[in-house]
Amino acid sequence: MTTPAEHPLTGPVEDYLKAIYDLERVGEAAATNDIALRLAISPASVSGMVRRLADQGLVTHEPYRGVRLTSEGRHAALRTLRRHRILECYLTEVLGYPWDRVHQEAEQLEHAASEELIERMASSLGDPKQDPHGAPIPTRDGRVEEVNLLGLADASAGARMRVRRVQDEDAERLRYLAELGIRPGSLVRILDKAPFDGPITLWVDQPGGGATRAIGVGLAAHVFVESAAD
Repeated sequence: MTTPAEHPLTGPVEDYLKAIYDLERVGEAAATNDIALRLAISPASVSGMVRRLADQGLVTHEPYRGVRLTSEGRHAALRTLRRHRILECYLTEVLGYPWDRVHQEAEQLEHAASEELIERMASSLGDPKQDPHGAPIPTRDGRVEEVNLLGLADASAGARMRVRRVQDEDAERLRYLAELGIRPGSLVRILDKAPFDGPITLWVDQPGGGATRAIGVGLAAHVFVESAAD
């Protein structure tokens, strides 16, 4: 059996491990079809790669039960996530990239950046704890604090919430959320939820006042919040 220590991981392997980690965060094993959907490839291709990852000791796979990272696979996934999220922070805070452009840039750079470069970037930023979209940044020793957050679509009418995290894969969605004033740290109050998956009406606190916004359930599903004390 080969190990990552003997052979550095390729970019595609790192992408698989990140996808499996993200799918496993809810406590379920990652299904082959879900991995395929996440990576926009065929289920047959996923099955072949999963066998190779198992041979390397990075995952375990039980037919009809799904794929799970081993401790070594989880460590490798978190190492890649750290590179990705530090790069996003550096691109926004130092180079002035808007938050809707950094995900794709970091996707390309994360496989090439050395650990030394990433750690120098992290130190220059003051060792940030979260990326620009609110995702936690794993520590140097492979620990991460994943908090169970509520989807904005599931928040009750009347609740006052603080936005903690937004999904970052879609640049157009991020631009639209920014226009609405919805980003990590924003305070919102659920004014009304129309029935039958109708729009959600929010009051969004903003400097100098606030604004009423209406968003669809589909968009709200990509925004994660926690209760905010009055």
